[in-house]
Amino acid sequence: FVESSCRSRIFWMKLNKLFLQGKFFQLEINDPYAGPILLDEKIASRCGYVLSEDVWGNPVFRASVLGCHVANEADELFSLTVNIKVSSFASMRAAVTYTYPMYCSYSSWASREIVCEENYMEVSVKTDVPAVSNDYTVAWMSALPETQNVAYQLWQLMFVSPSGRKRITVSDATKLGYSFNNTLSRVYLRAPYHSNESDISVVNGVNMNMVTSTSMYRQRWLLLLIDTTVSCPVDGISFTDTTLTWTVPSVIPTLVVQESTFLSKNILMGVDGRVIVSPEEKNYFLEYNETHIRITIPIGAEGGKLKSSISGGVYGVIYSIDLFLEHTWTDADWQTTKYSVIKSITTPFMPQIPTVINNTVPEERLFNVAFGHFLPDVSLVAISIGNVPFTLREAQHHGFKIYETPFSNRTKGFILEVSFDDPYVLKEYVNRNETKYTLLINYSVSVGPEMTPYYHSAEVECVIADIELPEAAGYCDEENLYLAMPTFGLHQYWNLYLGNKLLNRHVVLTNGYLAATNSTHLILQIPLFAMGVIYEEVSFQKIKARFDVALRKVRTMETLQMFSVSCNFNSSAFIICHPDGTVMVSAEMKTVPAIDMSKTKLRDSSCKPREYNEGHAFFKFHVTTCGTSVKFEGDHIIYENEISYEKETLPRHSIPIITRDPDYRLTVLCYYQAKETLVLGAFPSDPSTSPLFGSGTMVSRPNTAVHRRTRQALNVVSRVSKDESFAEFYEPNVAILKQLLEPVFLEMELKDESLDAELYLENCWVSGSLDFNSTPRWNITVDG
Repeated sequence: FVESSCRSRIFWMKLNKLFLQGKFFQLEINDPYAGPILLDEKIASRCGYVLSEDVWGNPVFRASVLGCHVANEADELFSLTVNIKVSSFASMRAAVTYTYPMYCSYSSWASREIVCEENYMEVSVKTDVPAVSNDYTVAWMSALPETQNVAYQLWQLMFVSPSGRKRITVSDATKLGYSFNNTLSRVYLRAPYHSNESDISVVNGVNMNMVTSTSMYRQRWLLLLIDTTVSCPVDGISFTDTTLTWTVPSVIPTLVVQESTFLSKNILMGVDGRVIVSPEEKNYFLEYNETHIRITIPIGAEGGKLKSSISGGVYGVIYSIDLFLEHTWTDADWQTTKYSVIKSITTPFMPQIPTVINNTVPEERLFNVAFGHFLPDVSLVAISIGNVPFTLREAQHHGFKIYETPFSNRTKGFILEVSFDDPYVLKEYVNRNETKYTLLINYSVSVGPEMTPYYHSAEVECVIADIELPEAAGYCDEENLYLAMPTFGLHQYWNLYLGNKLLNRHVVLTNGYLAATNSTHLILQIPLFAMGVIYEEVSFQKIKARFDVALRKVRTMETLQMFSVSCNFNSSAFIICHPDGTVMVSAEMKTVPAIDMSKTKLRDSSCKPREYNEGHAFFKFHVTTCGTSVKFEGDHIIYENEISYEKETLPRHSIPIITRDPDYRLTVLCYYQAKETLVLGAFPSDPSTSPLFGSGTMVSRPNTAVHRRTRQALNVVSRVSKDESFAEFYEPNVAILKQLLEPVFLEMELKDESLDAELYLENCWVSGSLDFNSTPRWNITVDG
């Protein structure tokens, strides 16, 4: 469960997270003289150790070859022994100890080497380098007066910071978190970030943590001053939606005193501690100029890891990658400097709202819905269909098909297949012959190793023309009209309407129809002279009658189509009372002896038959003419007239004669309901200037203008009903918004108590204002 390597001058050890899953572990550093020392944060930063995790979650331990407890052989061979203690308990009782030695060989030391690790900065310098630069910089000059106080044969450190100069012994520096020592050929200083002796400087836009120090050693006539200044970047990371960029200054002034002599020799980048020879092959981008070294990594690139995360109930991803940069340069003061930076970079949370893709093929009558894109660390755990929850096992048992599918960019999605006919699918009849199927989905997923729950709702619709509109067949016999149509969808998708009245059982019985159904069809029988029959042609002994039924949607009442049956009938005697007051009568005269039918008449003797023969006469008149009388009975208005034949007589003073002509009288009655709804259409008076679709405002008000226009003031009330029931009305002088072609229900009522008063609606129209002469106007009735 352990693998290790020596990368440049760093011990690198990785532990397998699967072996440690559900367990606790500790690391001990095996000191050859003091024995095992428990690794903690304080010791780690002082002694050159790092304990972290790689992007895959495996524990990683790194150690400098100049670490406190590393065995050093001639600055070329290095060894370090680590104890790995593993226990099933947080208290580490009953722990199992695995001792793991590591070895590293490194001899290609540069004159100066700087390592910028996660928790420490380290500089090591060869001691055979000329001690003091010939360039008397401020830092060196400030150090010289202090040399008089340097203890004999004892290393001391001089720190220069904005707060001043501080000279301390090595032992005191250790107490402050520093580590200083010398080997056979080198002197090194290790410093924590953001110590009291450090300072932050900005170099080409990058914040650098800097410790300016001089290491001093005095022996007899020898005074050794070594520059152990170190400076490391603490930021320089930037992000876009698709990339991350790490920027490091090319030249760091505190490390290169004579910038004119600076010469960059080599720049290498690596991932997870391994050098990338050809970064472009992995879509990495390494660029550098006189001021910056810049590494750009596409988010999701190889070598890093994308991890799913939830923030504020939103799904997103985080990308992590372990980079390192090695820059080698020369300058006049130092033969060669090798500058290494190890950087673990993690992007901020990047929301990635999952998408629901409708791959449904309507012809298959099967919803196919893809839900993604997700990283491999996301699992679907449950699903709700139509607000009914299912576990995956329950969903499969019910008949839903759920499976994973791979997408591009190493992502995946979840496919759900549900039949249109499943009871949990919502169904709605739309348009003329289509069904809208709606699938309500609520996904429940588990995100990451933490198994964070995430929920996502979706609504998928599919409209398909899978409803066949019914076709009706009509026929007639001698006295009835018949209409037959399929019962499929009746009352579920559509209803039958007679005018604006729902053709239900009550209407059928009231109007004298007969309705019969079998397993497939409804058969409606309509007597010739029943309510609702339209008489297209009425002549002597012949009637052309039609019966219309509208097929309307149940919910919207939109008319889909009209069913009509029309037939010619032979009838010798009938009376037809039209809604507009026209009366047509075919009278059969059976008298002995026969009479001359041309001499029959109505009460007004000028009203003669339109057609006649030996035994029949046909009259057509209006209820306001030919001497027709009116009377009220209950909720009905009754119009009455009389067909008569009078004997021929001589003038008054002539001699009486004998005649065989009989007396003949036939009473004609028409009954009308006192309140009746008449449905008419309103059309623009000028269609060429009126839009095909639109809306207008209509104001219902008392008909005071009619009062002014008539000689006699009548008690007339006009109202607009909210629907066809005429049970609830709009208030007067209230604006009413109606769509063009939308029904408007008007009521005109005469409240005069005089029996001689009758109400005739001559002209009725709708206009855009209260002015009677305003335009445009939409006529409802013209000339009664």
